[in-house]
Amino acid sequence: MSDFTVLGDVGETLKKLLEDDPWTGISPKPEITFKSPKEIKDDGGSPNKVSLFLYQILENPHLRNEEPQRIDDAHLRFPPIVLDLFYLVTPYSDDKTQEKFILGKVMQIFHDNMILSGSILQGSLSGTDEELRLISHPISLDDLTKIWSAFQEVAYRLSVSYLVTPVKIDSILQSGIQRVLSKEMNHAYMERRR
Repeated sequence: MSDFTVLGDVGETLKKLLEDDPWTGISPKPEITFKSPKEIKDDGGSPNKVSLFLYQILENPHLRNEEPQRIDDAHLRFPPIVLDLFYLVTPYSDDKTQEKFILGKVMQIFHDNMILSGSILQGSLSGTDEELRLISHPISLDDLTKIWSAFQEVAYRLSVSYLVTPVKIDSILQSGIQRVLSKEMNHAYMERRR
């Protein structure tokens, strides 16, 4: 079961995935943040950073028509809303070569952990049997330019996009059900058809 906090829990899962890596060969280890490229521009702190910016949320079109979930013999829960989360991953460093190394390391970590499940899941996802897919999501230069144009007064930086799916938010609506206990047959109708 996932509640409305799952949107934040997915971000925390990605952050933990990156923070748990030793980042061998990159010093200092990058600070992982959810700040947008505009917010991170004037941010102090570590000279090396990675921005995991959630820039779009869409309903998953393939999983829209899920069946209601059985709670018990007398109740059904309405189907969850199933979402696709899109993250813009942007490295920051004072050294442009180091910036490329940071991005390469993030892509390596995400590639090696394309299925998020078990102990890596955070928050409301922790201890569940949920399985999320972490997929590189190529976007055109035109779309990337549109995203970056939303961050006024911030110059474009090398970025990649990732999709996390399926992210479910359970419905709180329930409906009552009853088992069929008897069936009535209309014999008069059957005799007339003969």
